[in-house]
Amino acid sequence: MVTFLPGGPGRLADVPSFHRAIGGAESNVACALAAFGHTARWISRVGADGFGDHLVERIAGYGVDVTAVRRDPARPTGVYFRTAGDRGTGAHEVAYYRAGSAASAMSVTDVDLTAVRAARVLHLTGITAALSDECRDLLHTLTAPAPGRPPVSFDVNHRPGLWPDDEAARLLLDLARRADIVFVGADEAEQAWGATGGPSAIRELLPEPDVLVVKQGAKGATAFVRRTVTAEAGRVAGPRAATAPSVFEPALDAAVVATTGAGDAFAAGFLSATLRGLPVRDRLRHGHLFAAAALTTPGDLAPPPARDHADRLAALDDDAWGRLRLGPGWTQAEQAHEEANTP
Repeated sequence: MVTFLPGGPGRLADVPSFHRAIGGAESNVACALAAFGHTARWISRVGADGFGDHLVERIAGYGVDVTAVRRDPARPTGVYFRTAGDRGTGAHEVAYYRAGSAASAMSVTDVDLTAVRAARVLHLTGITAALSDECRDLLHTLTAPAPGRPPVSFDVNHRPGLWPDDEAARLLLDLARRADIVFVGADEAEQAWGATGGPSAIRELLPEPDVLVVKQGAKGATAFVRRTVTAEAGRVAGPRAATAPSVFEPALDAAVVATTGAGDAFAAGFLSATLRGLPVRDRLRHGHLFAAAALTTPGDLAPPPARDHADRLAALDDDAWGRLRLGPGWTQAEQAHEEANTP
């Protein structure tokens, strides 16, 4: 969808101007992965309008394959407006205009399932499930065990303002239990499911996924991994252990400009490191590095750090990792430094 970012602080009623940008959880992940050097395809539906043109062109500009995106001549591209305040504050406002949008009309009959099944990993989010009954049926189909189904990554992304009824908790839990890799914030697990006992309690609620990542805000993230996705084929591999120890990795000290998009960036970083076969600690650290890139920029989508830079930072010892301080524009500053020192 198209995102409108405020030209300054204040209530939506008072902000006089907005800056247009691209948004959407799944497309954010695809763009970050492509910018980091992975092959990524975005499958969606947008209107046959100027906003749809903008989304397809901008997302393709990141190197994402958009050939499976359908254009809807009867429904508009979804848009949303937000205030400059962080989502966690009472002053934050979001106005969604997605009901009846082109994306809300996605269904099993009009999505290229061949393109879906060609992926090494299929990334889905609970936001799509909230858009319509047809979208919920589509995600239910895509997460069902079936021959040729790629490993499913699912970000719960609970957005109460998008759900038209009280079905969110049950449906999101069902989708998460059918996925192979699950991302969920401790705060949204409490809000959606009443899980208040931290990562271990959320794991008890979600024992099925081979990989469960519980995001704990500025504190860090905890991963439970029984089996992983192989770098070669993108398939779940290895013996499934009855239990597995958790791995916690503290978040980075970043100068927060805006929190929107940080969760999507974290998922992209973790998935990137997973596909590259990196250890669990490094997967979490790449998630934190991608999230720090998003936190230190005002929009929903921020270019991740260069791969060599991210790998160097992820390899730091625990003391050096804990001392990292990342300010606005840190990814661009490192790139400019490397370019200046390249013969």
